Amino acid sequence: MTDILDELQWRGLVAQTTDETALRQAFADGPITLYCGFDPTAPSLHFGNLVQLIVLRHLQRAGHRVICLVGGSTGLIGDPRPSAERVLKTKEQTAEWVGRIQEQVRPFLDFEGDNPAITVNNLDWTAPMSALDFLRDIGKHFRVNQMVRKDAVAARLKSDEGISYTEFSYQILQGLDFLQLFREYGCTLQTGGQDQWGNLTAGSDLIHRAEGKSVHLLTTPLITDANGNKFGKSEGNAVWLDAEMTSPYAFYQYWLNVEDASVITLLKVFTDRGPEEIAELERLVADEPFRRAAQKALAVDMTTLVHGEEATASVQAASEALFGKGDLGALDLGTLVDATAELPGADVPAGTGVLDALVATGLVDSKKAARRAIGDGAVSINGDKISDEAHVLSPGEYLHGRVAVLRRGRKNLAAARQS
Repeated sequence: MTDILDELQWRGLVAQTTDETALRQAFADGPITLYCGFDPTAPSLHFGNLVQLIVLRHLQRAGHRVICLVGGSTGLIGDPRPSAERVLKTKEQTAEWVGRIQEQVRPFLDFEGDNPAITVNNLDWTAPMSALDFLRDIGKHFRVNQMVRKDAVAARLKSDEGISYTEFSYQILQGLDFLQLFREYGCTLQTGGQDQWGNLTAGSDLIHRAEGKSVHLLTTPLITDANGNKFGKSEGNAVWLDAEMTSPYAFYQYWLNVEDASVITLLKVFTDRGPEEIAELERLVADEPFRRAAQKALAVDMTTLVHGEEATASVQAASEALFGKGDLGALDLGTLVDATAELPGADVPAGTGVLDALVATGLVDSKKAARRAIGDGAVSINGDKISDEAHVLSPGEYLHGRVAVLRRGRKNLAAARQS
């Protein structure tokens, strides 16, 4: 890559810029200072936030100065959605989530060394500001006719619900962030998602009006699958970066199950792998798709990035053990619980006959089918084949006293659980 903008474009991380030529020159003349904001709308960041962290990571590695802003004030207001008004969170809850997110971003950026990233909280400069100062010093630079043209605002104005002045003012608060960081740190670039373009331009316009200076914006595209559906949802729920909200095992499996048509795009976006490595993985997708080499590389890289090498090794061991290539008994309790949580199953106490257990967990629909499966040598418990249809699940077969993994055939798994 000849420069960082070329690399970001090759990786599919650039949707819009204010002036590509000027931004490319600014990078070349750098280092520049840039920021991205994260609102505490939940106790954890999610897949969509990860795209922005990856951009910041690339830019910091290229020598530029990174500011990670967590929105202690904007989080109290809420970015207007096109559909309906947000439910406001309490100040205490928002403050707690700010702290969690400030810690969560640390593994992705370098906060030590010669070019450390920094985190800031926009509540630090908005809380001391009076309403009159806000209206006189900041509000006077905004034009309502421009504000109502923002996509989310326009959609809400056409709806029956309308939009509150609170959410209408969100773009002013975000614009104030860029102005504050411009004045205090010389920040000249803001990054964000493509759907945030309207809020980002609020900041660049404010700096132009208040300071007479031009600054830069860069957005990332929406990451979608081959059918145009947004990535980042698993069983209808967001894929979170917090291990308590999306387990490392579920996180790993999400990437492992990515479709062939999307995996190369995701490797470019989310991993550090270069053109040669990705070209080879692309060849393997075309020539040997059954090996799922690209998906395995993506799952390993992503899980290591978010959860670390130790967690990745544990979930790999769990995945292999579940599918007959490892020892289920060697898994720690946490990994075992996470892995089997993804399986169908039922409460099946020790002392239950294997025929009843197979029916209860849904692996077969009748005892007759269970007998036939056992007779065919297709049933195992924790990897040990069961040949006796009179077999009774013993307490010792419940790993960590919690779960026994039943299998019918090669791919049909279920969990017999006991409290």
